[in-house]
Order: sequence, then C-alpha cells, then structure tokens
Amino acid sequence: MKKIVAGIVAHVDAGKTTLSEALLYRAGELRQLGRVDNGDAFLDSDKLEKQRGITIFSHQAGLQYQNLELTLLDTPGHVDFATQTEQVLDVLDYAILVVSALDGIQGYTRTLWRLLERYHVPTFIFVNKMDAAGVQPEQIISQLQSGLDQSCISFAPQATTKTTDIPDASYEEIALRDNVVLEEYLDSGQLADDTVRQMISQRKIFPCYFGAALKVTGVDTFLAGLERWTSVTTYQQDFGARVFKISHDEKGERLTWLRVTGGILQTKAVLLNEQKVNQLRVYNGTKFVVRSGILAGGICAIPGLTGTYPGQGLGNRADGCAPVIQPVLNYTLNPHDYDIHVCLTALRQLEDEDPQLHVSWSEQLQEIRVQIMGAVQLEILQQILLERFNLDVDFGAGSILYKETITQAVEGVGHFEPLRHYAEVHLLLQPAPRGSGLTFAADCPIDVLGRNWQHQVLANLRAKEQLGVLVGAPLTDMHITLVGGKASNVHTVGGDFREATWRAVRQGLMMLQAQDNCQLLEPWYRFRLEVEQDQIGRAMTDIQRMSGSFDPPAMTAEASRAGLTLLTGVAPVSEMQDYAPEVYAYTHGQGQLACIIDGYRPCHNTEVVITAQKYDPVADLDNTPGSVFCAHGAGYPVAWDQVPQMAHVPYVYSAPELMDLSTPVAHD
Repeated sequence: MKKIVAGIVAHVDAGKTTLSEALLYRAGELRQLGRVDNGDAFLDSDKLEKQRGITIFSHQAGLQYQNLELTLLDTPGHVDFATQTEQVLDVLDYAILVVSALDGIQGYTRTLWRLLERYHVPTFIFVNKMDAAGVQPEQIISQLQSGLDQSCISFAPQATTKTTDIPDASYEEIALRDNVVLEEYLDSGQLADDTVRQMISQRKIFPCYFGAALKVTGVDTFLAGLERWTSVTTYQQDFGARVFKISHDEKGERLTWLRVTGGILQTKAVLLNEQKVNQLRVYNGTKFVVRSGILAGGICAIPGLTGTYPGQGLGNRADGCAPVIQPVLNYTLNPHDYDIHVCLTALRQLEDEDPQLHVSWSEQLQEIRVQIMGAVQLEILQQILLERFNLDVDFGAGSILYKETITQAVEGVGHFEPLRHYAEVHLLLQPAPRGSGLTFAADCPIDVLGRNWQHQVLANLRAKEQLGVLVGAPLTDMHITLVGGKASNVHTVGGDFREATWRAVRQGLMMLQAQDNCQLLEPWYRFRLEVEQDQIGRAMTDIQRMSGSFDPPAMTAEASRAGLTLLTGVAPVSEMQDYAPEVYAYTHGQGQLACIIDGYRPCHNTEVVITAQKYDPVADLDNTPGSVFCAHGAGYPVAWDQVPQMAHVPYVYSAPELMDLSTPVAHD
C-alpha cells in the first residue's frame, strides 16, 4: 500500500473543502456528501467554521483508493489564515492546488504557488467548477502556464481512453521539460511511468485535472491520477519528526501535531525535555484512534506535551525555516471589565497555537497587543475569546507593523562593567537581502574570546526581538557577526555578555542613525483591481495618491468576460488597507479588489511616521545603546557616542567613523 500525505490548498471559495469532501465520498469514507454552505462538511468541523462557511484551521482525514492510502490535510483558504496553511506545507509529500475555473488565478493563488516552491512541494492541480458555461480546458491550461508555470500540463484523459491515461500530446510536453527525458522519448516514442513520477516529484511538471467537485465530476479520474502518479517517500532509520500544529481538544488538553520523518515513534518514548509520549492519536475529522506506534511518514497528535511549537524538529530533524507569511497589523486589546491578566493568559494559549499572533504585554502601560493579518482574523479572534474563554472583548484601531534595517555596515560595541562584572562585545552589523530577516554568525578567534562566551553572545542575539532606533520597530534584513570581545577570568558571569551583546547592537545602530544609514520599512500590498473601462482613470489616480505604482491596464480573459479592465501593481498597506469599500462604492459593486502582502519595502512617508511615533532610543531603558564602565571601584554609565573611544578591545574592521568595512583593520 502506497502511503502519501497531501495538503489541499486554494484561494478562498475555489472549492477546496468541497473537493476534500468529494474525495472522501468517492473513496467510500463518507456515506453522504456534506456541504460547506450547509455547515455539515466533514472537515469543517469547528463551530466557527460552520458559522462562517470557511476553513479556519487545518484538519486531517484519511482515505484508501486501490493501492493508495492518502492522508489529507485540509488548510484554510482565506489569506488572513495563511500562517496556518504555511505551517502544514513542510510536512507534505504532495500538494493539491485547487483553482476555480470561474475566478482563475487569484493573487493568493500566486502566493500559495510561491510557498509551494519555497518548500519544494510537488503539486497536482485540480481545476474546479468546470461545469460553468463557456469554460474550456485548453483556455484554463493556457492561463495556468502563463500565470503559474509553463510546466502545468493536462493529465486529463481523453474520452476514449482509460481514466489514468495521459493524452499523447501531453507526453510530448512532459518530454520537453527535461533533456534526458526528451532523448528517451525520441528514441522509444514513449515514457515510462517511473520517469513521469520522478519528474512530478522533482517539480519539473505539474499534472492538471478538471472537474466539478460539488457534482463529483472528475473526482474519480483525479483519485486514479493520484494513485498512479505519486511516489513513495524513502525515510531514514533514525527517529525524526516535524511539528506542524498546536491545538487544544474539546477538553482543553494541549495537542502537538507532528509528522514522523524517520524511524518509528512509540508510546512511552521520551521526547522533548524528558517528556514521555503517553498517547498517539491518529485523527480522521473530529474522531481519533489510539496507536501504539507511528511509522515514518505517519501523522499523529500527542496530548500533554509542553514546549513544542510549529516548525520544531524532533530527533534527527532540525527546526524548519522561519515562516514567510508574517502579520502586518498591530491591535491593542480593550479588556472592558475583564481582568487584563485573565485576557493575557487566554491570548498566550492562542499564541501557543498560532505563534504569529506575537502577543506582547507592556507592564508599564498595562496593555496587550497582538499582530494580525487582517479584519477577518480579528473577528475570528474575538469570537474565539468569547466562546472558548468567555471573554467578551474587542480591539482598538489597528496600526501598521513597521520594521527597520540598515543601509551601511558598522561595528557596534557594548561594554558592561559594573563592580565585579565584566564583558565587552564587538558586533559587525551588515545589510542583508530583502526578506532575509536577521542572521547571526561568529568570526572571532577563540584565543580572543573563548568558545563558551561566543556561544553566549549568539544565544543572546536570538534570545529577544532586536529593535531599531528609528521607531523601536523589529530589525530585519541584517547580518550580525561577532568579531571581537573580551572577558575577565575573575569577574565575568553569564549575564554580563547578555548586557554587552544587546548594547553592542544598539550602539552600532545609533552610529548608523547619526549618518542617516538606518531605514524604516513598511508592508506593501500587491494588488489586483478590476474596474470598468470608464473607471480606470479614477483607479489610477487613486493608486498614485496612495503612493503606489501600477502596470499598464490590461484585458485578461476572465476580466473581459465581465466587461472589466485589469490594473495590477503595489501600494503601501497603510494607504490601501481601507480602499475596498471605496472601490465598491464608485464601481457600484461591480469592481473587484484583491490585495496580497508583498513583503516589506522602504517606507513611503518615513519622516511623518518617525515624528508621530516620538520614539527616543536613548530613553528606552530595556534597549539602551549606552555602556557601563568601571573606575575607582564603581560602575558608571557612558553614552553611546563615547563608547568607541573608551572600548578596551581595538576595533576589528574600522574606526568609529563609517569607513569602508570590506577588509579588517590590521592591529599590532
């Protein structure tokens, strides 16, 4: 029996959950079809999902079809819950991307496609709603090839062939995607099934199928295609696993969802921090069976574990990479008459399930903040707080989540020397490519600073969110390298290097700010706007007013069918986030605006934002740029701009003046 884990992903309303329902029905797992609209879909089991008619959480189901044992992971389709979808991608053998024949390739479809590429997930495409009038497979394939990848190839059988046979023309297209395969095809006039399977698993081709999930049309053909064209994954003998989800069951018990990627996981096995596996649950919808062991490739939920988190590697598996999808809006909780600490406890539990909430607590302001993708997620969060925790709260007006980076390199110094303490740290701060986040390294001889102290510096860099000095926003797109430092054999203790490390980051940033080499970043949307021809001038004027840019207006097949003109481009989230109601008003409900987060770019109104924030980096005592030196048996503070001339260790790369840092300075 071939065992495969596949995730179903799609833009909202493409019919993703309906296809899941149809697959389970045709495989004999369901006696009757449920409907998302009726609130009885097998995989949309949560009360909020039934109320909303959308998938909010990822769910698991299993089916068997001929020689295929398929585990399905249904994921949210709304962009506000994209973080839930991304968590799942790293544990998949294959993805099933559902595209609506009516709506075509949406902005979020493209985002999902880029995520699937990032996580190297082989992908099958199911084009849904093919029963709509005027829709032709050839037209859809052309859109997929131009909008996603030229290697999207129809695997839909011809009427006169078996359900698993590929059209002859498709074999030719497959062969053209690889030179070695092309030679095989030209020599023999055919391709082996194993060759096609290998090309699919290597993401060289993307099989496309067509149907109407609501009518169960094309579902048998698709199941047959999955059974024929998927490959079994080879696993290592040593135990490994990847956590992809944290949830709580109806009794409030914490569940850690993971996929075993090597060896076998058995009951009573010791996992994280000497915690034992007391139970292994295999879910199918809301029900589960208990297993004594889970073989490599299997998915299970373990109750009772603590300290686990999505993306975590267990056994021989390393942690996954940082998620691409990040929230861009910040909201403050209005607790009303509820105890603020009770609210914080509830939100901490929800943050445990979705770390991207980034719940923050200000003791000074007695204020809770959360980070959100959009309005729908905020509404769902309020409902969850009410239904699960009996907290009838709301949130204040949202604000933009800014980030900060640098445009020049600098060597920052932190010194911490109160009486009977000692540490000095030199860090090289360098700009890094957009979207790379923060990365850390050490390039310091161990005879200058011992290996143990170097490890502490790197650990302290990761221990908290490092903030910029313009508005106190998180730092990103920067590489920090430990290049020098000093410890005392008598007075240095562990906490000293924490203080020196954090001060070195801030001191370097203050030097850069003095030279105008710090940069404020803000989130930008990539938008897709469809309006009537006589409204395109108004739309372009609006985009320019919002500091956005756009490509020349275009007529796409799907837009022209509706008599609309397409405008695509980018604009700051801060300017465009409330534009949808305006579009609805001036197009009398006919226009369509779709916005997808397109990462961070330089802020369009930096001075306005900095002035409004009134952030004083020197007054931020939790992130001070100054240092502490010692003289006459007492420690005393030293301002950041005076630290370089008092440092005990010579500069490694440059003098405090911002010179070229391409080569180290030679010291005697």
